[in-house]
Amino acid sequence: MRLTSFTDYGLRMLMRMASAPGQAFSTAELAEEFGLSRHHLTKIMQRLAQGGLVETRRGGGGGAVLVGDPAGIRLGAVVRLLEEGQALVACFGPEKNACSIEGICRLKARLRSAERAFLDDLDRSTLADIALVPNTRSAA
Repeated sequence: MRLTSFTDYGLRMLMRMASAPGQAFSTAELAEEFGLSRHHLTKIMQRLAQGGLVETRRGGGGGAVLVGDPAGIRLGAVVRLLEEGQALVACFGPEKNACSIEGICRLKARLRSAERAFLDDLDRSTLADIALVPNTRSAA
């Protein structure tokens, strides 16, 4: 399996936001931190906002803020959101391919199974599992 750079940076951005709960991150700030163009970062941020993972605010003190508890954000759901429309192989895509071995191909079923297993494994982990999330519990 190979994830797009779109998904890679989306996961990194979420990890960064999870490490500073409540802090708003500007696109310029994150673009510089990750060495990414602001335009590309903005597209990723828009997808994360559409998926309800971040909230964006305009104006002074604005930026993007993580919505919800990182422990409630499943990695499989994030990958599904960010990889939406990116087929693992051409025959998984929405357009009908003129595959010369359609009907006798046994690879497609195996790849579907592998893709499901990959995402199922990611569903067992949360953003809190991979991000440096500050401990908000006080020591007793």
